[in-house]
Amino acid sequence: MITDAAAAFELPLFPLQSVLFPGGLLGLKVFEARYLDMIGSCLREQKPFGVVALKKGSEVKAADRTPVALESVGCMAELIEVDSVQPGILQVRCRGTQRFEATHIEQQADHLWVAQARLLPEDETVLPTEALLGSAKGLANAIATLKQQGSVPFLEPYQFDSAGWLANRWCEILPISLAAKQKLMELPDPLVRLQLVDEFLRSKGVVV
Repeated sequence: MITDAAAAFELPLFPLQSVLFPGGLLGLKVFEARYLDMIGSCLREQKPFGVVALKKGSEVKAADRTPVALESVGCMAELIEVDSVQPGILQVRCRGTQRFEATHIEQQADHLWVAQARLLPEDETVLPTEALLGSAKGLANAIATLKQQGSVPFLEPYQFDSAGWLANRWCEILPISLAAKQKLMELPDPLVRLQLVDEFLRSKGVVV
């Protein structure tokens, strides 16, 4: 794992039409050769890869050569489980770790996207203010409801005393646009991120 935030390093990328947040759980069905090779390499070398949201185009190679544009800020993903369900297909579970900024992105001959990247600072551990405790209680209720429905979208341990963790988990399940999720993920202040989420929740009557 890279620990020097100022140091640039090479990072293979997995573009998606979704945003991965630090601490988030990501499930992938991998079948393209370039990504099968990437997952295999990351597994062997115990290295992360980068998840970036697509601004334009698709993560699947398109026959019509539709232009692809990627966000420059993403989140590194570490492998939790890799299961070969059938030949040529992997089911992968990953954990979002730390945000990064891609200073340069290029596509290699094998069509894999690779970035020169640098790490962005991790969220400071900040307690939610008293005014934001409703968002914490609301998330606890949402998790209980999801568990009753047989869905567990978040990795434990739960960190209800962390403004960044609360904001990130809400962002993963809220019905907001990809662009909005990207902007929230990029915000360096976890308390501001939670305040924006709280305002949205109050506007929808989820938190009163």
